[in-house]
Amino acid sequence: MKKLSSILMITAVAGLMLQACNGNKKDSTSSADSVNAVKDTTTTGKTGIAVVADDAKFAVDAANGGMTEIQLSQLATTKAVNSKVKDFANMMITDHTKAGDSLKAVATTKNITLPDSVNADSKKAIADLSAKSGADFDKAYVDKMVADHKATVDMFESASKSLKDPDLKAFVDKTLPTIKGHLDHINKIKAGMK
Repeated sequence: MKKLSSILMITAVAGLMLQACNGNKKDSTSSADSVNAVKDTTTTGKTGIAVVADDAKFAVDAANGGMTEIQLSQLATTKAVNSKVKDFANMMITDHTKAGDSLKAVATTKNITLPDSVNADSKKAIADLSAKSGADFDKAYVDKMVADHKATVDMFESASKSLKDPDLKAFVDKTLPTIKGHLDHINKIKAGMK
């Protein structure tokens, strides 16, 4: 089994190297998904429990979302004019960094490869937001945070029911109340800006 796993892993790495040589410009989220698809059939991680592909995909998506929130919030710490928006952004950086570190720890034990940068959609959202300034920036940032947190709450609630891996499920159950708190907080800020 170990020999087969090693052969399949070498094949996967060789395939990824060929992709890189061919100039295929996939973002790191897509690459992480591809690597995890191969790992799903060949490895069980340090715990000896196989991680299913859907669980690995959730981890990749959650990592991308967290990194995106951090980068958007880093912009807000310098560009926002509303002090409540800046305070929220600082909280986001702190909380999402902590959650990201927790997710990385779980992913490492499960042999899940997480992206090291945000995907193309997130890069576009960051670029779009960085083009704004003043009150327009604040409104766009707040709107983005509301939309993203609604989507993240939905994603985490669904994952809480569907994840097979107990450690990933524990991460979700621990992190979900914080995300819901962020959504409540940003909705209050949005209501106060009208």
